[in-house]
Amino acid sequence: MRGLKYATRMVEPHEGIDHHRLTLTALAYDRESGALPGRAGGEVSRVDSTPASTSGAVPRPTHIVIVAATQVRLSRLTALLAGAPFEVRGVARSVDDAVAMVIDTQPAAVLIDLSAASGGLDLIEKIMGRAATPIVVTGASALTATEALALGAVDVVGEQAEAQGQSHYAAELLSHLMLATRIRVITHPRGRLRDRAHANGRTAHVETMTPTAAPESSGLVVAPSRLRRPPVVAIGASTGGPAALVTVLRGLPADFPAPVVVVQHMADGFIDGLARWLNELVPLEVVVAQDGDRLRPGVVMLASSEGNLAIEASLRVKIRPRRPGQVHVPEVDTTFRCVADLCRERAVGVLLTGMGRDGADGLRRMRIAGAHTICQDESTSAVWGMPGAAAAIDAVIEELPVDVIADAVIDAVMRQWVQSSVAPAQAGGAA
Repeated sequence: MRGLKYATRMVEPHEGIDHHRLTLTALAYDRESGALPGRAGGEVSRVDSTPASTSGAVPRPTHIVIVAATQVRLSRLTALLAGAPFEVRGVARSVDDAVAMVIDTQPAAVLIDLSAASGGLDLIEKIMGRAATPIVVTGASALTATEALALGAVDVVGEQAEAQGQSHYAAELLSHLMLATRIRVITHPRGRLRDRAHANGRTAHVETMTPTAAPESSGLVVAPSRLRRPPVVAIGASTGGPAALVTVLRGLPADFPAPVVVVQHMADGFIDGLARWLNELVPLEVVVAQDGDRLRPGVVMLASSEGNLAIEASLRVKIRPRRPGQVHVPEVDTTFRCVADLCRERAVGVLLTGMGRDGADGLRRMRIAGAHTICQDESTSAVWGMPGAAAAIDAVIEELPVDVIADAVIDAVMRQWVQSSVAPAQAGGAA
């Protein structure tokens, strides 16, 4: 097949890259520490049969596949990823060749630099439907990062990283790929259904992420004279988050009577695109939060990647600078803790799919303060790291599939509104 090349070779380590440090960083985020990178359902990626070093000092290399539109770009990416802990198992330039290679070699991760016009999004969908594998996108694929993440890609290395020089770009690629190899990905239903329809010789009828009519009115009516500060809904997400966010936010009605704050781990430069994308798909208005903004009912505020989103008196947004060495920006815990301290029982916390444990401690603080807390269940999570960590420390009241979380949020907000309106009425009657 033209454009298809298999490679099983070790290349020299890239100068200036601390591969050992990157490996330790990745292991710190593995929820099943010590396991080989695997697939959904527990299948372990195929590894090289070459015996490991008898000294035990050199770990077995991790196999990856690289996909790019040109040979020049393939060569550059291969050189940047040279050496331990990676072994480039193969490179490909077309969608069909790349899919065949992933199925045949079962790599621990795939790096894709292919524009949408060249089939980059189609490739992600096919890989996630036929042989679910952690995917990192960069270069031309990063230009449609939000769509790529919604289709199942787990991470993005954008143009800002490449603009900072070869060594920095190489370090970013290595770091993101190492983290990706520790993610348990699940088969994406859209790709699987398209393949099944194609095999049956008919056109696939698969739900796509297109704008939909707003859900029915919440039906919640509160007397204006008895209105208090509205409950606040705080949502945190990381790996697999964009697709989960669409599912949850689509389920909230246009007249939703509470402000919504969303903290999604995402690289610099992509939050604005995520806001535009969500605005096309959900009934609520979605904006990127700015310092000094006030939370408003029926509006979704996305935390920017410039710092951590805090909430202060009168529901004002305060963007706090990231801490030295902070891993996730923006940080979910910062926002959850502020909501717990400020809103107490008048809040709903939701922790969606994501790697690591950011948000777990903050969600527990919300629960202790009296808020209603929800996490996405393992079966519908791309990575059950953050939700699993929250469940492990008893931070969660409800553990739910992603497609019913919106209903649970609406129910919780309605209860909080009713409780807040009944209390003033009783006080007035006693007077």
